[in-house]
Amino acid sequence: MDMKFRPCIDIHNGKVKQIVGGSLTDYKDKAQENFVSEKDSRFYAEMYKRDGLTGGHIILLNGTDSPYYDATKEQALLAIESYRGGLQVGGGINVNNAKSYLEEGASHVIVTSFVFKDGNINYDNLIRLSRVTGKDRLVLDVSCRKKDGKYYIVTDRWQKFTDVALSEDVFYRLADYCDEFLIHAVDVEGKANGIEEELAEMMGKLAGFKMTYAGGISTMKDIEKLKSLGKGAIDFTVGSALDIFGGELPYDEIKKLR
Repeated sequence: MDMKFRPCIDIHNGKVKQIVGGSLTDYKDKAQENFVSEKDSRFYAEMYKRDGLTGGHIILLNGTDSPYYDATKEQALLAIESYRGGLQVGGGINVNNAKSYLEEGASHVIVTSFVFKDGNINYDNLIRLSRVTGKDRLVLDVSCRKKDGKYYIVTDRWQKFTDVALSEDVFYRLADYCDEFLIHAVDVEGKANGIEEELAEMMGKLAGFKMTYAGGISTMKDIEKLKSLGKGAIDFTVGSALDIFGGELPYDEIKKLR
């Protein structure tokens, strides 16, 4: 497996945005914004399709009880329909709505909070969901933040710590139910200030699994470092650092890594 670039479309309050991950809060739907696009999600989905990029992800960053949720979902569906089979979708996915997103054209659904519930892995929910989607169309988002020297999975738009510390054993246990893993290093997400090296190293030891790393990439040097620590087997996402999202890293260069 060669490391490849996975594009992203993050949607918050009905707009395509890049935010500082750790700043997201459900209170008044606030987040520290790096970039708010004047383009809708279709623009980005069609661009990724034209450029032959696959396996990218759409993330809905509003809770289902947010007054902005419907507008955010509308943008997510617009992107899915614009690039059927080319994009994954996550944010508020559960056993009741997963199938509808797949039928609308998402290649996979991405899930965190429905599976990592009340601080632990809810295997009943995981098994039910896997039966609905099929193992091959389920991505588990094991986004994490560091506490007491360990990386703990966080849920509810990265605001709640679970009691599940990431380890090789956890990945092996979860891999029976999903096709791949998405891992946001939340503490560096949106800061374009370098990767979480320790986390990348852990991921590199699990070279048999499909994995995508997100968080902190801002230069080609960061990508090379991730490639080295991840033994060339980890895919990656770049958000705020890309010039299409107001950063300096040229999308036209990064898109060649596909």
